[in-house]
Amino acid sequence: MNKSSPFSVRGRSALMVMRDEREIAIVRRQLNRLGMTVSEHDPADAPPPVGAVDVIVVDADTIPIKSDPAAAWKGGTPIIALIGTETPSRLKWLLDLQPASFLIKPLRSAGLYTALVVAFDSAQRRIDEAAYVERLEDRIRARRVVFAAVLQIMRGHGLSEADAFALIRQTAMRHRTTIEQLSAEIIAVGGMPNRTTRTA
Repeated sequence: MNKSSPFSVRGRSALMVMRDEREIAIVRRQLNRLGMTVSEHDPADAPPPVGAVDVIVVDADTIPIKSDPAAAWKGGTPIIALIGTETPSRLKWLLDLQPASFLIKPLRSAGLYTALVVAFDSAQRRIDEAAYVERLEDRIRARRVVFAAVLQIMRGHGLSEADAFALIRQTAMRHRTTIEQLSAEIIAVGGMPNRTTRTA
């Protein structure tokens, strides 16, 4: 899904995983009015590959509770769940499904646009949060590499921690590389690498 406004739904695609003809007609009519492409899938069949759609509208009451929702619907596509049964077992299954939004049955002609906006916004937030966590993890890994390189330079050159880090920083600047990259090379070669040429 591209990073566009959650309020912009025209041109997006939806997969309906539903069985009730009345509800299918309501959802299809509203999605068509909003300018979305609609395809259908029978809930009794195995989950289809959903990477090509922007949102899945699934009637949660028609999927067997025995099925593993997390395994069946992985892929990051936001899900709007249609909920009619509020038993603890069904709600537990629904929580495992992790829908981005939901609608309560019986469906009406209103509410679907709101559910779409919430679903698209929720999905984008999940993507942004995952990217942020990944950046933080990269920084943590990089810090470990830098710390290991500083220790190696301290031992090899008899320097203090501050002086060892300053040497790494100055060498990285002189060779136009990052502190993290130079630190990785220091660890790989067991000391300050012998660079004779500057890197671009």
